[in-house]
Amino acid sequence: MRSVDWRLEWQRLRQTRLSELSFEEGGSWPWLLRVITCALVVGVVALGAQWFLASPVADEVDDARAQVETLKSQYATRAFQAANLPLLERRMQELDVRMGTLLSMLPTDSEVPALLDDISDAARGQQLEIDFIRLAPAESHPFYITQPLNIQVRGDYHRLAAFTSRVAELPRIVTLHDFTLAPSESETDEALVLSLQAETYRYEPEQAGEASAGTVTP
Repeated sequence: MRSVDWRLEWQRLRQTRLSELSFEEGGSWPWLLRVITCALVVGVVALGAQWFLASPVADEVDDARAQVETLKSQYATRAFQAANLPLLERRMQELDVRMGTLLSMLPTDSEVPALLDDISDAARGQQLEIDFIRLAPAESHPFYITQPLNIQVRGDYHRLAAFTSRVAELPRIVTLHDFTLAPSESETDEALVLSLQAETYRYEPEQAGEASAGTVTP
């Protein structure tokens, strides 16, 4: 094999005018220029192959790996659920029973008047004077409806306290808010006036409309 004279080849390369070169005479180019050209062509081809062929495959591989990890996570979750299925079923049954118990404590539309009567009876049982017990417009929320009741009664402090305690202990769920306790404006009446808002709740999975307003008078 003939050895290459690098000095001579370098001089030939320096003396070459690129504007005078043509691809048809590539075989007569200086040896270094042919090597550099071949290296450039190989590099361009390699980059093109990487860009158009290898990159899409690499993206597909990454997507496949991500799917594998997702499937592994789903498998682990389902395997845990399958292994604990009897326990989960028992817990679901317990939750259903508790849910039914709580729902039974929420008055329906037809039971709201009875609830007003119970509140009136609680006030009369403590010998309180009832100014009014009124239904306010209902307020819709996801899965339930809040039914406010505006209450104003008058009497001595201990009877008023006993009244609020009895209302809070009613079998239907009733919460008490916005208490206002003030002396009576009448000069001959030494009783205290208690104003408050009670709220009860109705389970409405289909978002029933607002309940009609009403008033209970003593």
